[in-house]
Amino acid sequence: MTEIVTVTVADVVRETADAVSVVFDADFPYRPGQFLTLRCGEVARCYSLSSSPHTGDRPQVTVKRIPDGYGSAWVCDNLRPGAQVEILLPAGIFTPRSLDDNLLLFAAGSGITPVMSIIKSALSQGTGKVVLVYANRDEASVIFADRLRELAAEYPERLLVIHWLESLQGLPTPRHFAQLKPYTGFDAFLCGPAPFMEVVTQALKTLNVPRDRIHIERFISLSGNPFEENVEELPGDGDNATIEVDLDGEQHTYEWPRHKKLLDVLLDNGLAAPYSCREGACSACACRIEQGEVKMLQNEILDQEDLDDGIVLACQSLPVTDTVKITYS
Repeated sequence: MTEIVTVTVADVVRETADAVSVVFDADFPYRPGQFLTLRCGEVARCYSLSSSPHTGDRPQVTVKRIPDGYGSAWVCDNLRPGAQVEILLPAGIFTPRSLDDNLLLFAAGSGITPVMSIIKSALSQGTGKVVLVYANRDEASVIFADRLRELAAEYPERLLVIHWLESLQGLPTPRHFAQLKPYTGFDAFLCGPAPFMEVVTQALKTLNVPRDRIHIERFISLSGNPFEENVEELPGDGDNATIEVDLDGEQHTYEWPRHKKLLDVLLDNGLAAPYSCREGACSACACRIEQGEVKMLQNEILDQEDLDDGIVLACQSLPVTDTVKITYS
């Protein structure tokens, strides 16, 4: 079963009129850009950590109220210092391979949340340059405006912040990002509403940024509840495939019943495989196929280029070939 942890809210910080940061009195390992899954009343929601694991910050998520959004309203209306919240420990692959890499970061609205974690971590622990393009409706909507200003002043040779305000500049188009050509050798990270990320993706393609340098974070509201045990067994004929797994530099081989999802096989064998939602709506369990073929029962998060690169979701994968090799590296 999913490991559920109860944490205490230490503080709630008002960032803008419709966004708050929830600070937890807790200590757990995570990587810059990862997210937590919170039990928000009767539902579960994934919210990115805006804190850095490298700067002495207490863990915090930043949540923007969404019209008719049950989860964000529950967080903004109910969480106060001293409140206790059930969470699933950090997950996600929206994280730099090295904090020394040069980074080209794109965020819109609350998409700044995981990006802020990456910025603070890279500036604190890394050596590369960081360029941030941050789009918002207007100046009052800019989350972390003061902190970004402080970081730009503290690291003038390493951090460049480019604000895009719809109220002044209109909606961006791919051609507006042509000025970023000098940074096309950087690793690109994108987080924000789908239309914004589509514009940025098209711009990066025009600038010939390789696909393996483009990292996209997408979230879809969970329809199920990972805080409740719900392992689905599918009908099968008793036949088994073989799964070979590379996780954290260690290799493992298991029998894989054809009716059982890959993630369930790994967890049943005691392997600490990453996951969160278990319904194909986040990328926490993403792995890469090195040999063989699987079919996914559901996929709401990976695009065709991810699939072409061999990326699959372990929580939705069934074996097609007799042997499948995957890696989490």
